[in-house]
Amino acid sequence: MGRHSIAELKNKLSELVQCAENGEEIVITRHGKAVAKLVGVETKPAPKPMTPADLGWLRKRRVGKMPKEDAGTLVSRMRDEDWQR
Repeated sequence: MGRHSIAELKNKLSELVQCAENGEEIVITRHGKAVAKLVGVETKPAPKPMTPADLGWLRKRRVGKMPKEDAGTLVSRMRDEDWQR
C-alpha cells in the first residue's frame, strides 16, 4: 500500500493508476492525513456468444418437450386459476 500526497498524485497519476490496476492500494493524503483511496476495478470477462455446438448440447440434454405457452402466460393462468378458488 502506497501513501502519496495530492501533489504527488498530480505528477504521477498514470503511474499510480497502473499500480492500482496491478492490485496495489494507493492512499492519497492531504497534509499527511489520508483522504482518499485509489484501487483497481475488478473486471469480469465478457460472456462468449452461444455457438451452434452449445445449442446442440442444450437440445440433447433437454428433458421433455417445450411448453406451448411462455412463462408469463403460465404464471398469469396459474394466478387466475388460484383467484377463482
